[in-house]
Amino acid sequence: MESKIYYTKPSITEKEVAYATDAARNGWGERCYEYVGRFEALFAEHLGVKHAIATSSCTGALHMGLAALGIGPGDEVILADINWIASAAPITYLGASPVLVDVLPDSWCLDPARVEEAITSRTKAILAVHLYGNLCDLDRLFEIGKRHGIPVVEDSAEAIGSIYNGVRAGAMGTFGTFSFHGTKTLTTGEGGIWVTNDTTLFETVRTLSNHGRSATELRQFWPSEIGFKYKMANIAAAVGCAQMERIEELISRKRAIFEYYREQLDGLPVQMNPQDGLGRIHGYWMPTFIVDERIPFEREPLLDRFRSKNIDGRIFFWPLSETGHFESRHETSVSRTLSPRGVNLPSYHDITEEEMDRVVETVRECLG
Repeated sequence: MESKIYYTKPSITEKEVAYATDAARNGWGERCYEYVGRFEALFAEHLGVKHAIATSSCTGALHMGLAALGIGPGDEVILADINWIASAAPITYLGASPVLVDVLPDSWCLDPARVEEAITSRTKAILAVHLYGNLCDLDRLFEIGKRHGIPVVEDSAEAIGSIYNGVRAGAMGTFGTFSFHGTKTLTTGEGGIWVTNDTTLFETVRTLSNHGRSATELRQFWPSEIGFKYKMANIAAAVGCAQMERIEELISRKRAIFEYYREQLDGLPVQMNPQDGLGRIHGYWMPTFIVDERIPFEREPLLDRFRSKNIDGRIFFWPLSETGHFESRHETSVSRTLSPRGVNLPSYHDITEEEMDRVVETVRECLG
């Protein structure tokens, strides 16, 4: 059988191994957060923001950020119907309700018109998720948020490397969050980060992130409020530091992989991630195609063909409204049309042209 083609896996070099080894041997006592602080500084500098707090997951970062905004029972947060559940779950942790609205057919991200229609007196935030590294229409979302007095938050879990009008994704909203799961462009194994330019909000989240212990509290182990424990481990941050020293290489490789697929799949009845333009540069975390709805297509036979050739297949996210976990108030026909016609393509850092050709050949056999 031909070698396995994974849909994704991290790029780990001797640099990551050396830093993690140092953290394991020496990162204790007074040095127990040394790599964490270094990682936060490196990421904040890369993103161009004032503050960063490394976390154990993007989910935890989002949970703390929403809590810091005062979101609680009875409140609503608007987000796109097509998303991984990790974007919606933290809203429910606070007793608030995710309000699911439709997406744009080209970017697969929040449709600003549908967002505005869904705003009520209970709306406390708009959650802009940059799906697969595609960028939300932030200009329109920020204008809507400003007009209604509602903060716009960026879930940039998948958008490392994406840039909007010269500013990196995650650096423009009231706060931003990122994921460093093993599938992401930059990884710490598991992990995330919370970022902002709002110093007051940063101080609130910093307190929440330390079990409610304020940095200004002189009494040892005295919590000023009940907080959370979403800290990143020092060893994980050591891996992240090595990855940050390679960040431009990691991002450029993602773009090169996408471009290769785009060229090789040209002529097929598919729409891929939006290409750069209109002030937007994409990080292409997950090269994805949507089959034209005018073409008969069943995804399972393609996935079966992938399996027969030892290729990992990964489906497009389900609409959250179809999972049965959330109230469905708004019509989301675009989301429901996109989901069953979407497929993510293998895109790990070390994938070869020969391996991508195997993927392309299989797609062409099914769609050509």
